[in-house]
Amino acid sequence: MLKDPKYLNDVGCNATALRKASRRLTQLYDDALEQGGLRSTQLAILVELNNGSGQPPTLAELADALVIERSALGHTLRPLEREGWLTLQPGEDRRQRHVVITPKGKAKCKEGIRLWAAAQHRFEAVYGRSEAAALRHTLLGIAYDERLATLKG
Repeated sequence: MLKDPKYLNDVGCNATALRKASRRLTQLYDDALEQGGLRSTQLAILVELNNGSGQPPTLAELADALVIERSALGHTLRPLEREGWLTLQPGEDRRQRHVVITPKGKAKCKEGIRLWAAAQHRFEAVYGRSEAAALRHTLLGIAYDERLATLKG
């Protein structure tokens, strides 16, 4: 596979290789989720909220958990709020808002997970189950490594 000339230009840049792989996987999962009217980014939010324990997260806490800019999260939440899958509730002060999954959102999450499983199974069938687990472990290690957060300041 990697001896194919189209791969040779990409091996030097980790970001380019990761983005290309990410786009390919996003297409796979989005195609599976389309039947339920979901995108993979939306399901990730619903799963994060559905799996939470205790008090619902603030926007900032949810953004941190998803490793996404807060402003981008706000944009992604609007359609979920319109659909009635989540609500934004006031926090302890006026600047804080908590993101709360609704019963309708929990049902959509359950449906989404069922559809997601088909894409997950396909990826693991192609890439290998243990290889997929190792890849997730590596990628999450990168995602949450604060040493890689920024070069600014």
